[in-house]
Amino acid sequence: MKSFDVAIIGGGVIGVSIAFELAGAKLRVVVLDRQQPGQEASWAAAGMLSPAPDSARDLPLVPLGRESLKLYPEFVAAVEEASGESAGYAREGTIEIFHAPGGAAARDRRIAQCRQLGLAAEPVALDTAREWEPSIGPTACAAAWFSEEGTVEPRSLMSAALTAAQRKGVEFRSDSCVTGLVREGNRCTGAIAGGEVISAGHVVVAAGCFSRGIAPGDEWFAPYVPTRPVRGQMMALRPEGAGLRRVLRSDAGYLVPRRDGRIIAGSTSEEVGFNRRVTPAGMRKIFDAALDLCPGLAGAELVETWSGLRPGTPDDLPILGPTDIDGLLIATGHYRNGILLAPVTARLVRGWITGAHGELDRAAYSPLRFANRKPKTQSAH
Repeated sequence: MKSFDVAIIGGGVIGVSIAFELAGAKLRVVVLDRQQPGQEASWAAAGMLSPAPDSARDLPLVPLGRESLKLYPEFVAAVEEASGESAGYAREGTIEIFHAPGGAAARDRRIAQCRQLGLAAEPVALDTAREWEPSIGPTACAAAWFSEEGTVEPRSLMSAALTAAQRKGVEFRSDSCVTGLVREGNRCTGAIAGGEVISAGHVVVAAGCFSRGIAPGDEWFAPYVPTRPVRGQMMALRPEGAGLRRVLRSDAGYLVPRRDGRIIAGSTSEEVGFNRRVTPAGMRKIFDAALDLCPGLAGAELVETWSGLRPGTPDDLPILGPTDIDGLLIATGHYRNGILLAPVTARLVRGWITGAHGELDRAAYSPLRFANRKPKTQSAH
């Protein structure tokens, strides 16, 4: 029986980033994925890198997102150097558009909130915003500028991260559905996949919305991962004329530019179980929001439509950290922020496994919060 220092369940951007980070610490790592790595939520993402909260529920997530955004240049540079591939990273900032009535007041409240949270945000005159992005529509009445935000192309990032991790010695096992965890007393010592026992000093569950189902016969495991799928539909447009350089967003939707001139428009947030169907109603919602931001997209070519299943949790915050089962760590439930939070999640998991903890307060994300247990503060050794 082959053994590893760490077995990671889930080969999305979170699992692969953790694997890359741990391989850099000279640990022997295997990644187990139910299909081909990177084909679920990570493949479907838009790639915005924004720690700004969308609602009050997102406020506890801001420190984590802010720290991850800070890590992104270093993370991308390491992945690109190890892989020889581009991740499509850009830091052009974001323009947030507000519409009447009350757009200017809403903009000012938004900026005040973001500044209080330590985020770079400032008002920008509409004339200036239209100089930067001439396609902004006439219904805009106010704009805010988020200068530190960026984008990455998720499919390029996944390809680069997979290559980088493999070159660091990570073993990937595709079509390897985990059906149980191995537990000896109060310690998790491996996973069962395809009838084979994979022995590991630590097991990291990073299976996104599928985390809840990876060990259906292990009732003790379920309270740590109350994940659920949340469908997000998307579309890619190719404008007739000039495209965008920066992300544009409003409270109704967003537009994310790609290097090849396409514009990614999104998104819906639907509680429909594991249904990946793309619907006319979803496409209409996204396209209406896109036209509010940039009316010139009415004549754009519709290049692609798709959907992904985000991993939601009861409080829509990630589930991160050691459990009260020694050797078992959780890194899932990133909902709409998996791409953004990949660098900080990988760094945190490395710290939990090697004992090198940072100063970031992680209690809000503990996997023990759903079981009303006290979060562990010691190493996951």
